[in-house]
Amino acid sequence: MTTNNGKMKRKAYDAELARLAIELVKYQEWVRSRGLRIVVLFEGRDAAGKGGAIKRIMEPLNPRHARVAALPAPSDRERTQWYFQRYVAHLPAAGEIVLFDRSWYNRAGVERVMGFANADEVEEFFRSAPAFEQMLIRSGILLVKYWFSVSDAEQERRFHDRLNDPTRRWKLSPMDLESRARWVEYSIAKDEMFAHTDTKQSPWFVVEADDKRRARLNVISHLLSLVPYGDLTPEEMELPPRQPDRGYVRPPRSDQTYVPNRY
Repeated sequence: MTTNNGKMKRKAYDAELARLAIELVKYQEWVRSRGLRIVVLFEGRDAAGKGGAIKRIMEPLNPRHARVAALPAPSDRERTQWYFQRYVAHLPAAGEIVLFDRSWYNRAGVERVMGFANADEVEEFFRSAPAFEQMLIRSGILLVKYWFSVSDAEQERRFHDRLNDPTRRWKLSPMDLESRARWVEYSIAKDEMFAHTDTKQSPWFVVEADDKRRARLNVISHLLSLVPYGDLTPEEMELPPRQPDRGYVRPPRSDQTYVPNRY
């Protein structure tokens, strides 16, 4: 199941991902039918594989009941609000799953390291975050927090891959490059964040992410294990007979505008 560098082979990965995709469909239908509310936070180093894991979770799901919240930098107005306010607007209603591609933990990570939040604001966040999360949990939300952990060497390799691939270069921002130069500062910030917010009621689940394929499968498998869902797959159906055309004639092709057949 492994390649020469110890990583999972594509064939084994694809087979297990296909199996888990079916389970995700069952999981979502259970969440929808029971009116559950799921919030999943994806945090970690830049290029740790958060986006790839989110993509694989979302692929088989119905987007009417599952969505990704990836918030941009706060506006001038949002900076004057209660810190958690803009995240509250994205919380799920009954039967919904929301995956946060980065979250309110920006305050303890990038904002702290890059100087966008001062020491008092960070300290207030450490006091407020556990209480905020307790409010969510008491309201009935299932809150799951994942931290994607990647080694210095693997992050460096992925940065170079992105630099050399025009279709992936957009993933690298000046902030990402700066984070590479501040590896130790981010490590210290992460350790202090865990010390304040890795609670019994709302723990951090660390994902070993040097092997992206294993990380994705491990996250999906773990997420599924947190809800004892049943199989609500609809019974097999038969297609009804098609309505007879009763003399219907399609308009001529010249009356419509088509996408050019270039392939």
